[in-house]
Amino acid sequence: MSDFEESEVYWWRPLESGPEPDTRTKILIAAYKEIHVNGFQAASLNNILAHTGVTKGALYHHFPNKTELGYAVIEEIIADRIFQSFIAPLNNAEDPVQGLISLIEEAGHAFSLRDIQLGCPLGSLAQEMAPIDEGFRLRLNAIYELWHEAIVKGISKAQQSGQLIDSVQPEQVAVMVVATMEGCISTGMISQDLQKLMFCGEGLIQYLNLIQRKPTEK
Repeated sequence: MSDFEESEVYWWRPLESGPEPDTRTKILIAAYKEIHVNGFQAASLNNILAHTGVTKGALYHHFPNKTELGYAVIEEIIADRIFQSFIAPLNNAEDPVQGLISLIEEAGHAFSLRDIQLGCPLGSLAQEMAPIDEGFRLRLNAIYELWHEAIVKGISKAQQSGQLIDSVQPEQVAVMVVATMEGCISTGMISQDLQKLMFCGEGLIQYLNLIQRKPTEK
């Protein structure tokens, strides 16, 4: 595992304050970071143990093998991270399109060079494991589906209120938005250039503005 600090990595910052995590949660958090840095296949159980201070017996008490640990990281850590970062804000937005634009802007400004060095934990794990492990693919796809459904719901609401041009298809918009957001992060990761990440996000925002009716058209 790297020596990155939690404050340096958007994806590692605590979502909320709370009591000291129990042993199982400590293992999951350490495994999440180890997998994010090194990928699942190269992730080291010894590194996870070293960063938690728990014994190998304690780890296997909670997770019978490395694969089950990986599944739990997806279901309990990555899923919650994506929900809190990208789904809940949409569900709570009065103006769904503006809420989506604000979310993209805020994420772009929050990302650091460390973030594009590491990439998105969801997207990176999907690229690595979805082609070779059906259990990983199904769990990762479930997160994408929830994200997709939240955008469909928001775009449909905006369409029903007359906010969008007639040609907009909510399903198409949702797939494109999720794919573009993941692609923006991948572009930043490959180029190691935050400016390209920002350009990509700005292009997506421009699209979302273009599909909205002008005040004179409403």
